[in-house]
Amino acid sequence: MLERGYYTMSIVLGTTAALVSAGGAIAAVSEFMYKLAIKRTSKEFLSQRSELGELDEWQKQAQANEEWRSAHPFEELTLYAYDGLKLHGYYFAANIPTHKLAILVHGYSGQGLDMATYAGIYTDTLGFNVFMPDNRGHGKSEGHYIGFGWHDRLDILKWIEYFVERFAGQVEIVLHGVSMGGATVLMTSGENLPSQVKAIVADCAYTSVHEELTYQLKQMFKLPRFPLLYTTSIACRLHAGYSFKEATALEQVKRARTPILFIHGEEDTFVPTHMVHPLHEHCGSEKELWLVPGAAHGASVLVDYEGYRERTRQFVSRYVN
Repeated sequence: MLERGYYTMSIVLGTTAALVSAGGAIAAVSEFMYKLAIKRTSKEFLSQRSELGELDEWQKQAQANEEWRSAHPFEELTLYAYDGLKLHGYYFAANIPTHKLAILVHGYSGQGLDMATYAGIYTDTLGFNVFMPDNRGHGKSEGHYIGFGWHDRLDILKWIEYFVERFAGQVEIVLHGVSMGGATVLMTSGENLPSQVKAIVADCAYTSVHEELTYQLKQMFKLPRFPLLYTTSIACRLHAGYSFKEATALEQVKRARTPILFIHGEEDTFVPTHMVHPLHEHCGSEKELWLVPGAAHGASVLVDYEGYRERTRQFVSRYVN
């Protein structure tokens, strides 16, 4: 009887030790994943992702961005976020004074000035002022983590409030975001926006952080979502204050009241093209969908610049005087 008791205890202790060991390993990997994807660190792994298109294309765009920036004077702005972080951005005034403003939101691991290609559409074609914020955890903005659009939506609201006050209420605002920036403006769409926000353009946005990271976990590591995605989400909640499932553009667009133009490349395998369809379908406001043939992730403006400019012009002009 005593031997049986020792045997049973050894099984229990062995199983417990194995579970503790496995739990510790999962926790360690979850912390690694948090640091890889969410903590403010260099994201060198992105340079190895073929889904992001040809390097030459992006180098050409970077050169074009630099040329545009050097030809346009700007004002650097700062304000404090809801949680005390100091946020930063770049304001480009139109050549002819106007009450029209485009807020252009960059993607993952980028910075505000990366949106210069899109800024040219608004300044040269539409005669807008342009503001390009650095998202929290990016560029010159403070923050130790990437918000994936969720906390950034509250930062965009602060910038909107700033410009409504700066223009004494006489401003018409368009939000335009690409990739994570696209998800950011969609997440913003579900908030109580002031009447000065007239239209939103979301280019290659994901449905939710949970779904996008599920997809990336499989693409990069050939792993299922359980358990690692859930434990990494817990780590994100502890370190950054949000979970992957709550950070959802899909739920936010259901509450949208501002017209939205959805743009997505038909060859996007980074934020897969199929994600745009439920976003468009469930959007609660006036909406339009444009799928761009031959465009990989974030490359619609490169593949068909004239088409991109014209689609943007037509859509925005319906809602902005």
